Amino acid sequence: MEIVPLPDGTEHILSHRKSIESSDSLNVSEWKVTTSLCLGGQDIFATVRENSPIGEFIANLSINGDPGASSIRLCLTGENADWFYLEGRTIRLNSSFSRTLDREVLGSVLIATLTCYEDEITRSQYRVMVEILNENDNRPYFLEDTIQPRYISELLTVNSMVFTVKARDSDGDTITYMTDKSTRTPPALCVSLIQDDASYFRIDLPNSGMVILDKPLDYETKTQLHVVIFAVEMTTKEKYSTTATVTVNVLDGDDQYPQFQPCAPVHENGDHNICTNPVYSVNITETDEDAVLYFSPGPIHAEDGDKDIMTPLVYTILSGDDNGRFTIDAKTGEISLRQRVENRLLTPSFRLRIMAAQVNDPKKYSVATALVHVVSENLFPPLFNKTVYKGFLIESSSPATLVTTYGNQVLVVQAVDRDFKDGINPKISYTMQPLTGSSKLYHITQDGIVIAKTDRLRAFDRHILEVIATDEESGEAAHASVDIEVLQRGLPVPRSPFGEERLFADMNAGMAGGIAALVLIVAVTALFICLWLAKRRRERRDPEDRGSVALGKHPNVEASSPISPRPVS
Repeated sequence: MEIVPLPDGTEHILSHRKSIESSDSLNVSEWKVTTSLCLGGQDIFATVRENSPIGEFIANLSINGDPGASSIRLCLTGENADWFYLEGRTIRLNSSFSRTLDREVLGSVLIATLTCYEDEITRSQYRVMVEILNENDNRPYFLEDTIQPRYISELLTVNSMVFTVKARDSDGDTITYMTDKSTRTPPALCVSLIQDDASYFRIDLPNSGMVILDKPLDYETKTQLHVVIFAVEMTTKEKYSTTATVTVNVLDGDDQYPQFQPCAPVHENGDHNICTNPVYSVNITETDEDAVLYFSPGPIHAEDGDKDIMTPLVYTILSGDDNGRFTIDAKTGEISLRQRVENRLLTPSFRLRIMAAQVNDPKKYSVATALVHVVSENLFPPLFNKTVYKGFLIESSSPATLVTTYGNQVLVVQAVDRDFKDGINPKISYTMQPLTGSSKLYHITQDGIVIAKTDRLRAFDRHILEVIATDEESGEAAHASVDIEVLQRGLPVPRSPFGEERLFADMNAGMAGGIAALVLIVAVTALFICLWLAKRRRERRDPEDRGSVALGKHPNVEASSPISPRPVS
């Protein structure tokens, strides 16, 4: 109970009850007095800031008393009446720690009805309208559907709109969209750099949120871009902001020409390569006819430069088909030889110009060269005349030395090809790989001469190498081994593989002299015997025969003029 002074100067007892619910389910705040107070009231218009604490002052009441009434009762009813309570002649805010006054939830105005009862009879009703004043207590946020991943064709022209972002603020603050966060006025939208991704975009209209393409897209360079977006309040001192990342997926467009494979790069820039078409080559003989040609590198094949589209291609021979001697499959690019070459000396080679063009756009095409060489028929593979070659080196500080063999002769490891009269095939190439030791110690020339890095070798080292002779025209190969031994400085290279020279050098000098004398005696005796036998044969001959021999004529040869025999005495 509370004693309250009345307008006529008397005191009356008031009973205070808050938040009483009436029969019509409306919230009621009630004051009960013992005298008439229902005269002189008026509608109440007031303001209160959102998030105000409990008991915040709303308004004072102005009701005059009526001496004829025994008691009055004041009630606050209506949808928002539970947000107020009466304290004497004052209306206060009825909030709590768990229930704050939130303008974004309740709206901008709270409405209630103040009813005055005298002896349970309604005497007057007044409107109570309280405006909730806004505070900046919310941050801006992006609308989710405006920051979803986007799919943009690489063919989109510069200055076109890519997408539009939208941000909202529950407090109703103004958001402006800009492109540079470092400007004097804090921006609402800032495209942040992620590996230069933001350089592709700009924003022209400050309040639109429209993102504009600022430079061309290229699927072959970047297939995905990430753009960080900032939204900032512009009409508040707090300048609250928020961020979002928009992913832009670049779609492949038909902007690349076909490329023959394999692609030979001439310029590399990240994932984007600029390359030239290969030159295809193949060898044929005069006997080849109605055959599919297998080129190197091969097969002849082109692909659409737009890897994600892969438009079908059509192949044609622009020139060099030699009146139908060569044909090409329009779908696969396979080239066939239809007519044999009559004389390889007259037509040793052919140059074909091959075009691959897109089926849907013939203006997008590429041209490559195919070379056809006419060679002699290959009947025999290359062969080495040995399976193992023996080589020697003498320990030395020289940076390079030719490997030698027995007798200190230069070691030549050379394969012969019976398809050539002299056995020398100019198309044979030599390679060497180590079976033991290092591959960097030896090198073989195309003449089959082995060179060693002597300054990196030591006495008593031994290396075994495999030599491969490959016919570059037929692809056939022969294999042999080279066994190289490093001799100590000052030692001679052996003269033979079996060491016979070394055996004679070690014999006793006296024994060698005796053997030589014996051989000389036998030779002289034989000479005397031969002379004695010859003399006896001459003595038994006919005198005429002896005369003929003396004259230097053969006894069976007739003289060109007769000679009179000498008379016998």
